[in-house]
Amino acid sequence: MSSRRSRSRQSSSSRISDDQITELITKLQQLIPELRHRRSDKLSASKVLQETCNYIRNLHREVDDLSDRLSALLASTDSDSPEAAIIRSLLM
Repeated sequence: MSSRRSRSRQSSSSRISDDQITELITKLQQLIPELRHRRSDKLSASKVLQETCNYIRNLHREVDDLSDRLSALLASTDSDSPEAAIIRSLLM
């Protein structure tokens, strides 16, 4: 059975229309800083998704870097110091 036929047999409640996909891609484009500031309103969906993946990868790298820096800071700080207490309270 072709994929077109199998898609047509899906219930209408579980199917996402092309207009809904376009709307979701537009919303996603507005969330990604690198895409939000571009003047071109007509980026392809694949480009938006690719840039979104890149953005998420960069966020993961930043989180890992900040986590490493925080761990190093905590390791170099006296565990009873006010600075360590502030850092612990921020992590909670």
